[in-house]
Amino acid sequence: MNANSILGNRTLATSNACLAAEGGSDLERSCMPVASDGIKVAPATGGIERIEAHFRGEAFEPHRHDTYALGLTLQGIQSFRYRGLVRYSQPGNVIVLHPDELHDGAAGTEEGLRYRMMYLPPEMLIDALGDKRSGLPFVPSPVIADRAFAASLADAMRDLDGVIDGLQLNDVLTGIADALVRHADGDATKRGRTYDQAAIRRACDFLQVHFDRQLNSDELEAVTGLDRFPLSRQFRASLGTSPHRYLVMRRLERARGLIGSGRSLVEIALETGFSDQAHFNRHFKKAHGMTPGRWESLCRRA
Repeated sequence: MNANSILGNRTLATSNACLAAEGGSDLERSCMPVASDGIKVAPATGGIERIEAHFRGEAFEPHRHDTYALGLTLQGIQSFRYRGLVRYSQPGNVIVLHPDELHDGAAGTEEGLRYRMMYLPPEMLIDALGDKRSGLPFVPSPVIADRAFAASLADAMRDLDGVIDGLQLNDVLTGIADALVRHADGDATKRGRTYDQAAIRRACDFLQVHFDRQLNSDELEAVTGLDRFPLSRQFRASLGTSPHRYLVMRRLERARGLIGSGRSLVEIALETGFSDQAHFNRHFKKAHGMTPGRWESLCRRA
């Protein structure tokens, strides 16, 4: 869709904001103006994070996740820069951002924006893919119209006050894995070289447990049975990020859970393995497009 037609037709944008998100008619039906900026964070489920956010204007500065970012636009026009282009998503569209890809986020019109997003660790997706492929599926278009895909996401994000139970989680992951393969680049869906997924999983488990202390390559070599350079290459090829960045993101994941607990940001930084608050702030902004203080403020308003 031409960007000018989206931004220039405010009547169409307002009309679309009244539509229910595809795949879940009860997920969102609202023609009310978007509220002031805020973020609602759901309880974590097996490493999957889910949020609902509402914004007017610019929301996030350029940043990267080490997860798949999978979302549904609920109200307004969602605008973001991704792989060198400005993209637009309307209500009912699915958004797919590949791990470690730089992007930002904003409301595309003055009416504001409401959306839900889930952040899926690639290692969980690899389990769900089974023998369909050996690497991560790359979806070239970050904005997709797919009712089945939207239904899987809507089911996972309908209740942000509760967790996703085990059987439901299996269904959600299966639906997402099938959808990503369906929309993936043709060349990327071909089977490539085989990686030691068991060793990579051991590395992930070790980094998740020991995120709050300094680690070295000797420890990962001992845990995985792989030399540091083959491990680094296989880890990045399988999960889309490096072992070090994976470790930093697990620290940030824990830190986000502590923000708002009454602890100071200095205490949170030290407790989660950062050398000081400045170190924590730099990594948080790089990963989330805003400072920890801004994140805390938005979560209080949701």
